[in-house]
Amino acid sequence: MNETGEITGRTRVLGILADPIAHVKAPPGINRIARQRGRDAVMVPFQVAPEHLAQFADSLRNLKSFDGAIITVPHKGPMAQHCDEVSEHARAVGAINVIRRDPDGRLIGDALDGTGFVAGLAVAGIAIAGRSAYLAGAGGAANAIAFALVSGGVSKLTIANRTRAKAEALRDRILALHPGAIIAVGDGDPSGHDLIVNGTSLGMRPDDASPLDTTRLTPDMIVAEVIMVPEMTPLLQAAQDRGCRIHLGKPMLDQQLELMADFFGL
Repeated sequence: MNETGEITGRTRVLGILADPIAHVKAPPGINRIARQRGRDAVMVPFQVAPEHLAQFADSLRNLKSFDGAIITVPHKGPMAQHCDEVSEHARAVGAINVIRRDPDGRLIGDALDGTGFVAGLAVAGIAIAGRSAYLAGAGGAANAIAFALVSGGVSKLTIANRTRAKAEALRDRILALHPGAIIAVGDGDPSGHDLIVNGTSLGMRPDDASPLDTTRLTPDMIVAEVIMVPEMTPLLQAAQDRGCRIHLGKPMLDQQLELMADFFGL
């Protein structure tokens, strides 16, 4: 939007692509960043059913006022197939969460989930290089976070997932891109690690099981979440009670929005 807050014929259009879409939280943040940067742009919701995704992607190539979009559930994997170019990182992750339309109409895809998580840690003064990391989960956000942790220089990564085969598959994909990395497949015990990350949705509901054995947490550990609601998950509360430093989920979104705005050219 322009300085008056109005949408005009010059306003650049950004979107967030999901189905359903009522729950998304990114548009106010992106629109705030656009205003702060003095850019005449607005993000709006795009609700598109999976069966219409290919047709929709083709239409974006011809929409000259469109600059890019956030891609979320259920389109992160499928939308990658409809891009003209996907970053090496996103190809390895197997999904994208942003696209950009170049002036020639080409759609460029990337994955910023993991990068945003690591950037959120950095803003809190938590460096990951040289730390041993334990990650609960092997799908969704955990997938991208695993790649970002290894790219960021953790000394060792242990991936723990209820379906062991999924953790093994993620390990193998990371090693294909980072053959020198030390990656193990673990269980619910986070003992012996410096950084503990919940990359699952466990903790969003009061009756959820714990993503890991909290009795094994020790005060020298940093325990981090990707969940934003509730802000203080049962895992974080248990970690705090055991003397651990905790890291909330919201910084991941905050930093990812800044990275997305950069990607869109705001």
